[in-house]
Amino acid sequence: MYAEERQQEILRRARASGRVDVVSLADELDVTTETIRRDLTALERAGVLRRVHGGAIPVERLGFEPALSARDEVMTAEKERIAKAALAELPEDGSVIIDAGTTTGRLVQILPPDRELTVVVNSPPLATVLAARANLHVIMLGGRVRGRTLATVDDWALQPLAHLHVDVAFMATNGCSTANGLTTPDPAEAAIKRAMVKAAQRCVLLADHTKFTNTYLAGFASLQEIDVVITDTGLDLSVAAELSAAGPEVVRA
Repeated sequence: MYAEERQQEILRRARASGRVDVVSLADELDVTTETIRRDLTALERAGVLRRVHGGAIPVERLGFEPALSARDEVMTAEKERIAKAALAELPEDGSVIIDAGTTTGRLVQILPPDRELTVVVNSPPLATVLAARANLHVIMLGGRVRGRTLATVDDWALQPLAHLHVDVAFMATNGCSTANGLTTPDPAEAAIKRAMVKAAQRCVLLADHTKFTNTYLAGFASLQEIDVVITDTGLDLSVAAELSAAGPEVVRA
């Protein structure tokens, strides 16, 4: 088993049981405890596990939200495939919302130069990238900027969304499950996401497979409100079937 495969298995076990310990992992995965400790260190640096005495706990169990820079370094190939698949959901012209996030940020980077669109964003870094594109009309939602996600929140972002009607919203999420829908750790950011969903004729969720079956503090959409879920081939087929049965089309890129 390669290191990346082993680390994904460790993360899966941590999320399934709520905790993993070094000695058990070493025995079950047939590697040394030193190897497991290096794996846990790598996963902690990626922002998905928090080291504790003798093992590790998944960050969602701690109510902890990894910083944007940490999340941007995880699942990069999968996020790029998801973004490319999302291009099929772009309207020929019209308007879209692109939510703040690392996977949605990949979509911003590859928007086609021949498509004239109005793009609404709540992320200053994404707005900066988009503003250089002559074929795009960019609307930046104001408000307080959350340092952890660099997303704008609160009333100055909410008020304009109440009056917008866009063709497609490309949404990001921290967690998604059939039981609890789409969730995120921060209630203020959840409010913005909820308003984005309501402002869109169609909603497309961009999320790698590690986001599924997780639940965070604040919900912002049910699966019935999402038209398409675009994820990667790491998503278990049984989970994909459950998602599809709840309403949205599921694309594994």
